[in-house]
Amino acid sequence: MKDKLSRLSRRYLTALRTNLNQGPRASLQPADGLGREALAMGLKTLDLAMIHRQALTTLVSPGGSSETSDRVMKRAETFHRAETFLVEAIKPIEHNNRAAMETNVQLSQLNQTLRRRTVELAAANRELKQEIVRRRAGEEALKKSQQHYRQLLEQSRQQQEQLRHLARQILSALEEERKNISRELHDEIAQTLTGINVHLATLAKKSAVNSQGLKQTILRTQRLVEKSVNIVHRFARELRPTLLDDLGLVPALHSFMKDFTKRTGLHIRFTASAGLERLDSARRTVLYRVAQSALTNVAQHAQATRVNVSLWKLRDAVRMEIHDDGKSFEVERVLFTKRHKRLGLLGMRERVEMVRGSFDVESAPGKGTTIRAQIPLGNGHKA
Repeated sequence: MKDKLSRLSRRYLTALRTNLNQGPRASLQPADGLGREALAMGLKTLDLAMIHRQALTTLVSPGGSSETSDRVMKRAETFHRAETFLVEAIKPIEHNNRAAMETNVQLSQLNQTLRRRTVELAAANRELKQEIVRRRAGEEALKKSQQHYRQLLEQSRQQQEQLRHLARQILSALEEERKNISRELHDEIAQTLTGINVHLATLAKKSAVNSQGLKQTILRTQRLVEKSVNIVHRFARELRPTLLDDLGLVPALHSFMKDFTKRTGLHIRFTASAGLERLDSARRTVLYRVAQSALTNVAQHAQATRVNVSLWKLRDAVRMEIHDDGKSFEVERVLFTKRHKRLGLLGMRERVEMVRGSFDVESAPGKGTTIRAQIPLGNGHKA
């Protein structure tokens, strides 16, 4: 590098001397060439100025040519031409510096633009990510909504199927009840009335012959009449007990359970709290039918020996609980299976839900079955 710098200094001195000797008409092309060579070597403007100073000092020093020294000293314009030479020499460097500065400015502007675009792109990416999150959340919500609607549709379909099943069961139960009443009327009351008629015919024959036999026949006839009356009363109670309307829920349940125990042998323990006397007719009927249906199911299917029936008034509702010590069963199968032909539990639940109540059944092996019905107190309750 030093050798190159030394050679450049010598060529610069020679070129400057030639320029000064040639006068105003001297070409500045050598200065431009020297400047480009200095630029290629990586020199700066100050470096070239130092070379120029050394060359000029050499030219005007006492050890230099007296002719050149005289020209330099006599002509002020000599320094001006030297400065012009220097200016021409440093033009490539200065031009390169300006280009570099302009490039730096442009590069800075590009960097600023790039940073701005980067910030904008980052913001756009954040918005895109948020939009993706929102869309995914929307898709997930839509999936859940679709699943929810499918569940609602399936529940609606099941409820419609249950309603159709309940309607068929009600019709079957009505028909079965009519058949039972018809059979009871034919087998019980009709035969009893026929027996009364026979006894009355016998009375007509014995009235003039045997007064003692007449008295016995009259007694048997009275018993047949009493039996017929009892059967009719039982039918009436089962269809609609007058006690339920006349005295209220608790006396009607007492009467029903007393008669039920006589007919089935099932031991029933009944407890009731105060404040139930003024339940409206709809709620009295619902609770009475739930107890009636539950005890009938126990007698027919549970193989139980004891049943506890509890009825108490809450602050804004009435709860009935019926527990037996019989065998258990699968509650879901009985309530929801399409092939199950017993109306019992389903009918009880429908009755309770008609008055906006809640119905629950628990059954477990070794623990028997518990039926709970809770209905809210309506405007008809004034207690």
